[in-house]
Amino acid sequence: MKPNKEVLQKLQQGCGDENSVVYRNIVEEVYSYAMGDQTQQMATTAGTVFGAYNAVTGYFQNVRRFKDGEAKFKSIIEGAAKQRAQVAFELCSDFSINGALQFN
Repeated sequence: MKPNKEVLQKLQQGCGDENSVVYRNIVEEVYSYAMGDQTQQMATTAGTVFGAYNAVTGYFQNVRRFKDGEAKFKSIIEGAAKQRAQVAFELCSDFSINGALQFN
C-alpha cells in the first residue's frame, strides 16, 4: 500500500505511529488478508510478487466494506480501489525488475 507523500515521509523518518489510523488500519487489514486468507497461502501466491498484488486487490474486493454494491463497483472500476491496485501493480512490476533497490 503505497502511501501519499506525507505518510511516506513519516515512514522514512521512523514516525509510522503518527500516520492516520485509517491508513494504518488498511495496511493491517491487507497484511492480515495476505497472511490469513486460504487463497493467499497457495504455492502460486504465498511469498510471491503476485501474492502481494493479489493481497491488495483481494482486500478491496473481499474485505473492505462499502456503503453498497454500487459504491464497491465504482471504487474498483474508477475510484480508490482502482488507484491502489494500479500503484500496487506498478510497485510489484518494478520490484520484479529491480528488486528491493527500487525502494531506496
